[in-house]
Amino acid sequence: MNLKTYLPGDTSSAGQPITLGVMGGGQLGRMFVQAAQAMGYTTAVLDPDPASPAGLISHHHIKTPYADEAGLAQLAQRCDAITTEFENVPAPALLALAAQRTVAPSAACVAVAQDRVKEKAHFTDCAAISGVSPAPHAVITTDAMLAAVPADLLPGILKTARMGYDGKGQARVTTREELAAAWDAMDKVPCVLEKMLRLRAECSVIVARGADGATVSFPVQKNTHHDGILALTEVFEGALDPALAQRAQASTVAIADHLRYVGVLCVEYFVVESATGALDLVVNEMAPRPHNSGHYTQNACDISQFEAQVRALAGLPLPAPRQHSPAIMVNLLGDLWFEPNAVRTQRTERATSPPWAQVLALPGTHLHLYGKLNARPGRKMGHLNITASTVAHVRETTAKVLALLGLPAMGA
Repeated sequence: MNLKTYLPGDTSSAGQPITLGVMGGGQLGRMFVQAAQAMGYTTAVLDPDPASPAGLISHHHIKTPYADEAGLAQLAQRCDAITTEFENVPAPALLALAAQRTVAPSAACVAVAQDRVKEKAHFTDCAAISGVSPAPHAVITTDAMLAAVPADLLPGILKTARMGYDGKGQARVTTREELAAAWDAMDKVPCVLEKMLRLRAECSVIVARGADGATVSFPVQKNTHHDGILALTEVFEGALDPALAQRAQASTVAIADHLRYVGVLCVEYFVVESATGALDLVVNEMAPRPHNSGHYTQNACDISQFEAQVRALAGLPLPAPRQHSPAIMVNLLGDLWFEPNAVRTQRTERATSPPWAQVLALPGTHLHLYGKLNARPGRKMGHLNITASTVAHVRETTAKVLALLGLPAMGA
């Protein structure tokens, strides 16, 4: 990719304000738009939903399907540079845009993240450099490959090669019979079977890489999931073993460099225990965009992951982010609008706002709602960043927040 710089407040060759575009109008697109506008850029969003969170606040909202030729032409006409907020944007759409405008990340990079088979192969290639490998696995695309699965990969987790996220498109299997039944239930689409390991923790690393190859890393995030969905992220000294954290950061930089990636990239890891009790790191998957686990950067770092996304896309300098406060991020799902909590003690069938006044009365709480008009169980409605001057204080405040919201306590 040619190195181009689009300065805030500047104008294009057509005399129009520099405009940054995003494919996708969800909450990640919304926060990208907010960061871009704060820096003085005009923004454009392509998303078919007229009420999309990013579209509602952008200067321009192109309400067409992602593969619509007229919509893509309009986005290219309006924008100087374009990014994406989700990995399942059609690759041909990104290629069409890249023929006319700067697009980051590239269609080739997004294509790797869209397909677990390609993703595992890329991680395996990078392991020679980083020393961090994916879990033992087998690709299954035919009955013959199913029959050839090594016995030592069971018990394991069968995952569809494409379109799986937040625990969807996955099945735990312990026997060959269960494996065959699970693959049949998935309509025999291409899948990857991963050996089930002794999981001790989950973490992620976010890096930002410019077109010039300059790469900076955010601190390692320790993540807690409930039912396959991120519930809590902890980022402070001592949250994770320092040696493992350093390896995770080095591995993520290697993964980004090997792809010649441009933009913000998140890579997720498992901390696993060997038969001898030693802890090791396994690379799980990557997201070619900002990530839920990086939301804490909005209030705990001098540069957020979304500002880093803007900087990488616009060709601006990428100074190393500095975390100035211990932080914990709480994911806010639509269940909170229905489930009972410490303030609202009875379950309700009608959506009712959680007790934000009580939550925001606690020091260091920062509420980020996504502008979604209807709450639904399981729907990501927002997140809460909690910061403090010490680890003890941030954990204490988080415990109070979780109690008020009726969420499981930390470590539960």
